[in-house]
Amino acid sequence: MATYKKKSNKLRKSRVSSENSSTKKVFDTLDVSASKSEFIISKYQNYFLYGVLGLLVLFALYFTYDRYVIQPKINESNTEIFTAQKYFDMALNTTTDKDSLYKLALNGADGKFGFLDIIDNYKGTPAANISYYSSGMAYYQLKKYDLAIEYLNQFSSKDDVLNSLSLSTIGDSFVQINQFDDALSYYEKAIRVSSNSFTKPIILLKAGDVAIKTGNNNKALKFFTSIKEDFPKSAEADLIDIKIEQLK
Repeated sequence: MATYKKKSNKLRKSRVSSENSSTKKVFDTLDVSASKSEFIISKYQNYFLYGVLGLLVLFALYFTYDRYVIQPKINESNTEIFTAQKYFDMALNTTTDKDSLYKLALNGADGKFGFLDIIDNYKGTPAANISYYSSGMAYYQLKKYDLAIEYLNQFSSKDDVLNSLSLSTIGDSFVQINQFDDALSYYEKAIRVSSNSFTKPIILLKAGDVAIKTGNNNKALKFFTSIKEDFPKSAEADLIDIKIEQLK
């Protein structure tokens, strides 16, 4: 019968000694690492402190600048744009004397700022940004297409309707000066950012018609088919089958 052989104390002591030695090495390594970290912190603590203080100073400066410079400027620009916007809205809603009203919106009247003054005096504000849009639209109505392109290109918005209208009006302006490739490029940009079921089929139709002018019948067919399939109840879909058949 097999008998159990008890391990000798000598072997057990050797193993314990080995484990103690390994443990000691681990703690020694931790002590060395800690000493190095303390040395680095001690050596560079002033830099760390200056960095934190620098960030606090920058934050304080930004907060002060925002509160006492930026916000008052924004508030003032929002007040000053009122007259320009009033004349612009009047031009949109009347059937007579539109040109005069658009010019008043651009240049101001009765000592009040127009959109161009808002842009010059309040750069970087939301009022200046919307003034680029309104100025571009006004110049388009005044048939100054190069200026319409210039000002609308400086407008930016996260609102997909305003953004797509701005881009498509740039496209319209290029059409008016017979630069059809540029017009198509801007219509395509407008299509990509538009999700509005009223404006998008209008832009698609314009893009399709201009694509034909540039010899891009395949693109035109794609735009017209999108109207037929995605916006079948739109006014643009009424005669779209005829356009599609003409391209086949």
